[in-house]
Amino acid sequence: MIGLISATAAGAAARDRLAAAWPGRTQVYDGPVREAVGRAFAECEQLVCFLATGAVVRLVAPLLADKASDPGVVCVDEAQRHAVSLIGGHGGGANELALAVSGVLGCAPVITTATDATDIPGLDALGWPVEGATAAVTRAILDGGPVTLEADTVWPLPPLPSNVAAPAAGDEQAREGSGDAGTAAGMADALAAAAVPVGGLPAAMAATVSAGVLAEAASAASVAAVDDGAHSAPAVVRVSDRLLDIGEREVVLRPPSLVVGVGASKGVSGDEVFGLVAETLASAGLSVRSVAALATVDAKADEAGIVEAAARLGVPLRTYAAGELARIDVPNPSGAPLAAVGTPSVAEAAALVGGGELLVPKRKSTPEGRAAMATCAVVRKEPRGRLAVVGLGPGARDLLTPRAREEIRRASVLVGLDQYVDQIRDLLRPGTRVLESGLGAEEERARTAVAEARAGHAVALIGSGDAGVYAMASPALAEASDDIDVVGVPGVTAALAAAAILGAPLGHDHVSISLSDLHTPWEVIERRVRAAAEADIVVTFYNPRSRGRDWQLPKALSILAEHREPTTPVGVVRNASRPDGTSRLTTIAALDPATVDMMTVVVVGNTAAREIAGRMVTPRGYRWQQTEGS
Repeated sequence: MIGLISATAAGAAARDRLAAAWPGRTQVYDGPVREAVGRAFAECEQLVCFLATGAVVRLVAPLLADKASDPGVVCVDEAQRHAVSLIGGHGGGANELALAVSGVLGCAPVITTATDATDIPGLDALGWPVEGATAAVTRAILDGGPVTLEADTVWPLPPLPSNVAAPAAGDEQAREGSGDAGTAAGMADALAAAAVPVGGLPAAMAATVSAGVLAEAASAASVAAVDDGAHSAPAVVRVSDRLLDIGEREVVLRPPSLVVGVGASKGVSGDEVFGLVAETLASAGLSVRSVAALATVDAKADEAGIVEAAARLGVPLRTYAAGELARIDVPNPSGAPLAAVGTPSVAEAAALVGGGELLVPKRKSTPEGRAAMATCAVVRKEPRGRLAVVGLGPGARDLLTPRAREEIRRASVLVGLDQYVDQIRDLLRPGTRVLESGLGAEEERARTAVAEARAGHAVALIGSGDAGVYAMASPALAEASDDIDVVGVPGVTAALAAAAILGAPLGHDHVSISLSDLHTPWEVIERRVRAAAEADIVVTFYNPRSRGRDWQLPKALSILAEHREPTTPVGVVRNASRPDGTSRLTTIAALDPATVDMMTVVVVGNTAAREIAGRMVTPRGYRWQQTEGS
C-alpha cells in the first residue's frame, strides 16, 4: 500500500489525482501531518508526501530503522514540478515510485542514487537477495577500480561496466572451488545477461539525476565502513547459492536456483517443515536465500504447515498432480506416499519436476519423541537464458514502447541490424555487448541471438516495426528450443504507422503482403494478391519496389485493378514517423510505381474506401456504403 500525505490544498489536489489513478493501491492519511506520516510510515510499503523535502526529512528521521525494511519515500513539491526519491531508492522502491508518480502528475523525477545517476544497475536492485558489503563494492564499481566477478554458472544479470570482470584463468585472486564465472570478457560476458525474471530492474529513466551519491541516504555508520575498507582488499561480486565466507569488500548475489520438494503427514507443523528445510540446506552448504520455491503434491496444497513454511521462506508453493509426480524417476520411492496420495515420491519428485540436479535426496525431519512428519529434497535448477525479441517501431523514438525500452536496457547482449542498433545505441547501459551486422544476415543474427541465450545470457534481438511482422521473430523462434525463455515485445508496425498518417485506411478487414520474392516465390505472392483482390480486402504492400525488383508492384496493382475502380484511393507513405517522412494520396490508376522504393508502404483501398478531407478512410462496416447518397 502507498500512503499519501498532504498539508495544503494544492497538495491535496495532487494527492487525489494520484489516488484516482491508482485505485486500491493507495491510502490517504488525514489529520496532523506529523501523526499522518507516522501512521503511514508504520503501515505502508511506500509513501508519497506532498511536502517540502526538508519537512519530510525531519518527520521521518526519528522513524528510520533499517534500509532493508524502511518504506520508500517520495516527495512532491507544491507546484508539482518534481517527484524526489528521498528514502529507500532501491530497497523501498522509491526510485521506481518517483518515476511512476511523475508519469501521473507530469513532473520531473529526481533520483540521486549513484548507480542510477551513472546508469549502472544497483546490486541491491536486481530482485535477488544480496549479502555482504554492498556499499563498498558498489563504490568500487563506480570508482572504476578492478572488481572481480566470481559466478558458479552464468545467470541472466544486467550489464555492468568493463571494470567488473571474471578472473583470468590461473589468476591468483581466483578463489579455489569458485566455479566458472561464465564465458565473459568483461561485463558483457561475465554478468552478461540482463533479465532478472522477477522484474527487479528499474525502467529506463527520463530522470533528473544528481551524480556522486553513493547510495540512497546511507547512514553515517555505513558510509564510514565504506571509507575504512575502501582500498584494504579486492572488491568481489560473487554469484552463488552456496554458503560462503564473505570478505570485507565482497558481496554475494543469491540466484533463485534451488527448489525444495516437501512431503508431509496431515497436521504437520510449520516449525517442523521450516526447520527441516533450513537444517537440510545448511548441512548441504546451501543458502536458504537461494530457494526459489517449495514444491509438493496437489493433495498437500492446503497443508497448513507446508503453506506456513513457504510463507516464512518468502517463496511460492508449487503443487503437482500425483500422476505427474509418479512419472518422475527418483532414487528413493516409497510405498507410504503411494498409498496416501497416489505417487511413490513426493519430496524428490516434486523437486525434480522440470529437471535439475538432485543435490540432497529425501531426508526426514527429526523431532524428539515421535515419528517424523515431514520429508524434503533439494534440487538445483540450471539457469535459463532469456531471449527478448523486440520491435523498435517505425523509427520515431516516441513510438518505441516503454516495454521495448526496458527490454533493451535490461539486456547485456544486444543483437541487431547495424542501422537499427544505431537508433537505440544511446539507451544501452554501460557494459552491454553489441553484436551487429549488415543487411542480408538475418538468419545469422537469429542463430547468434539464440546461441547467446543458450549460453545463459539475457539477449535482446531487435527489429524494426514489430519483430514478428516480416522481421526477426520468425527466424529466431525457428532456431530456439524450449531450453531458453523467450519474450516477445510488440512494436508499432510500418503498416500501422502509415495508416495513422493516411487517416483510417485499415478500418475494416485488411491484409499485409510483401512483394519481395527473395524468400517467397512470385507465384505464391501473386496468388495471395489475387485472393485479396477477389475478397475486396484492403491491402498493405511491404517491400514494394527496389532497383532489382521493379515489375512486381505494377503487376500487383494490375491484379487489384481487375476488381476495383480506377479511382480507388491508394496511400503512399515513405519513412513513416521519421523526420524525413512523406505521404500522399493518389488512386490505383494514377500511382506511378517509379516513385516507390523499399522505404515505402503502399496501402490500396477496397471498394468501400474513400478520400474524405484529404484523408483515406475505410468504413468499419457497410452502412456508410448503403446510405452514402441519402
